[in-house]
Amino acid sequence: MIPARGGSKGIPRKNLREVGGRPLISWTIEQALSAHADLHVLVSTDDEEIAEVARAAGADVPWLRPAELAVDTAATEPTVEHAIDRVTEATGAEPEAVLLLQATSPIRLPGTLDRAVQQYTDSGVDSLIGVIPKSPFFWWASDPPTADYDVDHRPRRQELRPEQLRYYENGSLYLTRTSVYREQHNRIGGRIGLFVMHEVEGIDIDTLADLHLADAYLSHPEWITA
Repeated sequence: MIPARGGSKGIPRKNLREVGGRPLISWTIEQALSAHADLHVLVSTDDEEIAEVARAAGADVPWLRPAELAVDTAATEPTVEHAIDRVTEATGAEPEAVLLLQATSPIRLPGTLDRAVQQYTDSGVDSLIGVIPKSPFFWWASDPPTADYDVDHRPRRQELRPEQLRYYENGSLYLTRTSVYREQHNRIGGRIGLFVMHEVEGIDIDTLADLHLADAYLSHPEWITA
């Protein structure tokens, strides 16, 4: 499922902005359709123009999202639950899980979604969270300037061991058992797993600077390497 509101405030009409030569939302739709996993690619939107673009890209947009689920203060979970209800009503069968993909994270490497589905299946987790590795060092408090590491023994980033890293939830994808949404009304719950993604897949478009960065990468796919 790809949620896409029409009323983005930070970057107006963000989901339709041209990035790498196509509407932003089209990248995520194409990646989902290209996966080998058996995915029902559904876009939830309140906006008819976004719906038209999503359908043209190959996604299923069987309804427009109710207005109360598209306001600035609306959480994502009720929108997912609304989609689960509608799909269940239409098909007579509740989906086993929901792969939530954010259109504002348009860079995903080939095979990423299949790798996520495989990890979810093999691990038996209830929710899988897309993350990127980050160094836990080199952070400072400002008043007074105080480092969170020993400045006399500065660590080298390339020498950090995996167990020393921390992982940043990049918002790109969440794969969650439907029962978690039903029982906890949350995309994260039950037994949780981390799905480690490449650093370049961590670009999340909130600002114009983010938009230009994503445009640069997607306009030059040779820059994107695993």
